[in-house]
Amino acid sequence: MSYDAFINKEYPPFEIEVERGRLRFFAKATGATNPIYFNDTAARAAGYADIPAPPSFAYCITMDAGQSFNVLEDMDIPLPKAVHGAQGFVFHKTIIAGDVISGRQKITNIFEKKGGVLLFIETLIALKNQDDEPVCDLTSTIIVRNG
Repeated sequence: MSYDAFINKEYPPFEIEVERGRLRFFAKATGATNPIYFNDTAARAAGYADIPAPPSFAYCITMDAGQSFNVLEDMDIPLPKAVHGAQGFVFHKTIIAGDVISGRQKITNIFEKKGGVLLFIETLIALKNQDDEPVCDLTSTIIVRNG
């Protein structure tokens, strides 16, 4: 099956408000110990307007917005055939508690390897805050086992 028609496809935009409690929970779950991730006074003393998001929290925003499986569902690919092959982050500005983050997922490339046994789907999600400032670009590679 040719998936070329999906290259450059964009999915509907999403918007998520970043909550302090969610940031604290994520920081604790990932083993963060810096008080800026738990205490707004410590965060302000460090120069932040509020509690900052740990760097990889940007991926949680995309998961909370339902972006994890929409590409596979759209392409009629069964979930058991897919694995998350790679994740990349380009940070522009720190995400802070209270930010309203918006984004839109786009399929940037699709290619095969091993004679079609492996299908690679590359996506980009550019996140912006409520002031339309870029905060993080996330690139993902999904690998699908065919055969």
